[in-house]
Amino acid sequence: MTATIERVDPHRPDPGVLARGAELLRRGFLVVYPTETFYGLGCDPRQAEAVERIFVAKGRPDRMALPLIAADREAVRLCVRGFPEMAHRLMDAFWPGPLTIVFPAADDLPPLLLGGGHTVGVRVSSHPVASALARATAGPIVATSANRSGGPPPSTAEEAMEALGEVVSLILDGGPTTGGTASTVIDLTVEPPRLIRSGAVPRSAIESILGRHLG
Repeated sequence: MTATIERVDPHRPDPGVLARGAELLRRGFLVVYPTETFYGLGCDPRQAEAVERIFVAKGRPDRMALPLIAADREAVRLCVRGFPEMAHRLMDAFWPGPLTIVFPAADDLPPLLLGGGHTVGVRVSSHPVASALARATAGPIVATSANRSGGPPPSTAEEAMEALGEVVSLILDGGPTTGGTASTVIDLTVEPPRLIRSGAVPRSAIESILGRHLG
């Protein structure tokens, strides 16, 4: 199988193309799509077999949890167990955008998705295609980078095709992404909150919003 590439306006994505991508996700297939940083590899996070396909496609160690993208805060509620007060402040300041917040995971998410743990990282993307695809799917979607583990994350559809074209069903080509730095990841399930990965949102900006130092 070789992926189909569909061109999509990165500012006004075609609803018909997004509906096709959403249908493939619901059927358990893998779809590549642009985000505000790099191209992401997506599946339906509640389908254990689809999640396993992503781990196999990337050669990803099963101890590494997969992050998610949601269309909005209400969609985030579908995959987490509650929002701590700190999360609301961070969401107000940095969403939509490249800040992944780690929450207690909902009980119905597959263990493989969570890397054997009990938490899940979620963000609301500022990229119109990523956001609209999640909305068309009516739930969060997996948002790992569309590359083999250890390889460079792709900033074009062509790079994603070269890396994963034989194992995904559809690549939504929204043109080059900004690349640069991946999303920042902060864990709010521990005390004090812990910066797991430095990224596009600076540590100092998060600490300023929370009024405290991170672990």
